[in-house]
Amino acid sequence: MIQFRLPKLSVSKVAIAAGLIFFILTLILSLHRHYTFYSSYDQGIFNQVFWNGLHGRFFESSLSSQLSTNVVHQGEVPEVYYHRLGQHFTPALLLWLPLYALFPSPATLSVLQVTLVTAAGLVLYILARQYVQPNLATLITVSFYCANAVIGPTLSNFHDISQIPLFMFGLLLAMEKRCWWVFWILAVLILAVREDAGVGLFGVGFYMILSQRYPPMGLAVCTISFGYMILLTNLIMPLFSDDVSQRFMMERFGQYAEGNEAPTLEIIWGMISNPWRLLRELVDPPNRTLNYLLGQWLPLAFVPAVAPAAWMIGGFPLLKLFLAQGDSVLAINIRYAMTVVPGLFYGAIIWWQKHQELFNKVLFRRFWILCISLTLIFSFTSSSSALNRAFYFLLPDSFNPWVYISLPQQWHHVAQMRPLLNQIPPNASVSATTYIIPHLSSRREIIRLPDLKLRNDQGKVIKVEYCIADLWQLERYQVAFKEERSQLRNLVTLINKLTRKNDYGIIGFQDGVILLKKGVASNPQSNEEWLEFRQKIELIL
Repeated sequence: MIQFRLPKLSVSKVAIAAGLIFFILTLILSLHRHYTFYSSYDQGIFNQVFWNGLHGRFFESSLSSQLSTNVVHQGEVPEVYYHRLGQHFTPALLLWLPLYALFPSPATLSVLQVTLVTAAGLVLYILARQYVQPNLATLITVSFYCANAVIGPTLSNFHDISQIPLFMFGLLLAMEKRCWWVFWILAVLILAVREDAGVGLFGVGFYMILSQRYPPMGLAVCTISFGYMILLTNLIMPLFSDDVSQRFMMERFGQYAEGNEAPTLEIIWGMISNPWRLLRELVDPPNRTLNYLLGQWLPLAFVPAVAPAAWMIGGFPLLKLFLAQGDSVLAINIRYAMTVVPGLFYGAIIWWQKHQELFNKVLFRRFWILCISLTLIFSFTSSSSALNRAFYFLLPDSFNPWVYISLPQQWHHVAQMRPLLNQIPPNASVSATTYIIPHLSSRREIIRLPDLKLRNDQGKVIKVEYCIADLWQLERYQVAFKEERSQLRNLVTLINKLTRKNDYGIIGFQDGVILLKKGVASNPQSNEEWLEFRQKIELIL
């Protein structure tokens, strides 16, 4: 029996320093983003899932319910007891529930995400040292910490995919050490991350077969990962809801199906039965597809482009993204990009094993450092976009028209907002705008404005007790962004309607943030401040 032994390798000081710098900077930026109210809906969803888990209501979320097909397509009311496992099957989150129990806060999830990604980079170094010299392994690790596909998702809302690099690098290291019990534990954990994580694991099995290193084991990995995904999406997840076939499959792969819903098997058959459409979708749009590949290859000096192992392992997550529709699948700075990273980096390591003499050439090393510098610049600029706005205080969101919120402005706004949040009792039902939701999501009953109704634990449809909206932020961004302008217009109309009918009264108004409570009269001063603000907004809109 082969015994597992930790590699007798010390992580280089430079690799540790790179990991420490990455950890400190991304942690500061992530927490700053959260505490200045730029974390958004998904952060609230995951926080509510963890909070409900602490109270024995595992994977339930009214925020997830608001995104379900029953609500989006059939017009039903969000339910507090909706099981999110019908949307994304994520049992691996239970691993981190004890940590959340010690520090029950949405900020804890940001700390967890940064820690997982930082740890993944250190495991990558140890994995690289199985094949290449220390200096080369160190630069590969630095490339990981500087990659746009790593920095962008790390600075975003918490997401389950942040577990993938650590589990995948650990699994590949266990394969190199032939420690199969650790390999299979990590394989199970990868499958437990979410319903489509098996795509990356299938790529590992495909590599094990084609490289002829472990063909029987690779065949087992491919069979288990593919079978698990099919069984999960076609039989298990539909037990919780119809979201897989009626919403998520149709939104991403509806072009391969007929009708308004399709299970996974039907989508796969739709791809196989129409190969010309499949090929067209694979490269369409060609400019975005090419830019995406270049962005993924850039931190490694384009080595993955010529590394067969990178295509074998990373090719399947890439294939899933290229065959899907929607703008987000080819955005390199959001979570989906992180699924491709392990295969590309491992493939680069295998390639470098036979080409280490190239690393001794000064010109190539300079070129690699230039590539790393460029990907850092792109990471900085893309993380300032509307997708996560981690650097909103350094770069304008728009130059023409000019949209920029300085650090003093935002912190002043936060200070004005917090007294209103403190007026909402911890157990009260509430509807809030997107960026406020994470800070109020540690509760059973919460939804996003403009919705006001939800179904409680007694099965009764109720209107929320409190509504809170940050109109100041929408006012700043509506100049350049149509979505914010539409939201602002709709919220002003909603507030006018609610207060005119006396359904809700305005009990607080500070710096463009309005707080309403059901069934009470408006505070005269707050109402006057709202009317002044409304008059100014209506002139803009």
